[in-house]
Amino acid sequence: MRIIIAGDGKVGLALTRLLSQEGHDLVTIDSNRAVLERDMQQFDVMTVVGNCATMATLNEAKVQQAEVLIAATSADEINLLCCLTARKMNPTLHTIARVRSPEYREQLYMMRGEFGLSLIINPEREAAKEIFRLLQLPGFLKRETFAKGRVEIVELRVLERSPLENVILNHLPHVLGCKVLVCAVIRDGYALIPSGDTMLRRGDHIYVTAPVTVLSYLMKRLGITQKKIRHAMLIGGGRVSYYLAQMLIGADVHVKIIENNPQRSEQLAQMLPEAAVICADGANQEILEAEGLNETDALVTLTGIDEQNIITSMVGNAKGVPHIVTKVNRIMTTGMVETLPIGSVVSPKELCSANIVQYVRAMQHQTGAAVTLHRIADGRAEALEFIVNKQSKYIGEPLKNLRLRLKKNILISCITHHGNTVIPDGESYYQLGDTVIVVTTREQPVLQFNDIFV
Repeated sequence: MRIIIAGDGKVGLALTRLLSQEGHDLVTIDSNRAVLERDMQQFDVMTVVGNCATMATLNEAKVQQAEVLIAATSADEINLLCCLTARKMNPTLHTIARVRSPEYREQLYMMRGEFGLSLIINPEREAAKEIFRLLQLPGFLKRETFAKGRVEIVELRVLERSPLENVILNHLPHVLGCKVLVCAVIRDGYALIPSGDTMLRRGDHIYVTAPVTVLSYLMKRLGITQKKIRHAMLIGGGRVSYYLAQMLIGADVHVKIIENNPQRSEQLAQMLPEAAVICADGANQEILEAEGLNETDALVTLTGIDEQNIITSMVGNAKGVPHIVTKVNRIMTTGMVETLPIGSVVSPKELCSANIVQYVRAMQHQTGAAVTLHRIADGRAEALEFIVNKQSKYIGEPLKNLRLRLKKNILISCITHHGNTVIPDGESYYQLGDTVIVVTTREQPVLQFNDIFV
């Protein structure tokens, strides 16, 4: 498809990278010529220099021939005006706007039609929701939800003396006392779809598919603490902190925010009267200790500087904080942090990009497209949720008969039938209307369910 990406910051660059890999005809717009030249060197894209909210610039980008426009500049107002103008010029265009400001949230959903918006994305709010979910069931590094909340794929690290260390996957049900499926493994920087003969090693990051009802039992068997979080310390007072603090306060968690900007600290204190807002340098270890780092249940580092977040999280780990979440923005950083003791890693732009890519794929293949898409294993793999329809191949066929028909690096990890979830074996099969979760490390995207077969 022909897709226009307006705004070439972190989110725009991530989208350009993902959508160019999928073979789309891309046009990027930005007022900064230097960043556009970077795009042209790295990707096969057209570029337009200018203000994306003007008709002249959109004409130059050939908006009348485009099928999707993604407005992801740093200014909400420009994104909204860009989408509104583009829809007037091309009424069939699908428009996606990144809108970050909390002030616009309620009215935007009421005025979505007037602005001509197909999808509204708020990366910071999505990141806050992801962190909140992690803190609700602490112990997992990542949690991705499927099948209307019945199934999750969770990330764990195989530690020294863990019950998982040196276990062959065929023996896993006996070791754990419950049926789960390891659907992906990151080892030595590479992602792989394991087989039953794969042995787990210390340091592996594994992605486990399990029904939600099994997760608590799984944590107990692995010796992972299930203590509910009562106190949380947030470092940095940006939008993610604001959204997250709202959610935590609503769950009766005591929240302390450390922000070094006096003006922002005052704003937060007014917007979040139930939270304790401290105007101080969250990178200063003495301040962290004075504010109760040793007693807090959770540390969440949310400044705009990746290096500061990583170092502060490492300090928290050294002080024995039970649960740590680290916000990381830059693409090149996310692949480097697997071995660092910084807890869960969350990237707002990656969450935002995955949502947009899912929308674009669904547009291409309305029938049989994934209803949920999560990028796992630091973007090296994808977990997709499909609904089996009349066009789906091999309905009712046992999975053991499909092994030679599945493409390489594809795994059917879960089947849900009438609300009952099973971790499949060779005798399992899917039926019309079932939910099927597929995990893949293939570079070629899986756009619809039948794409998993040769």
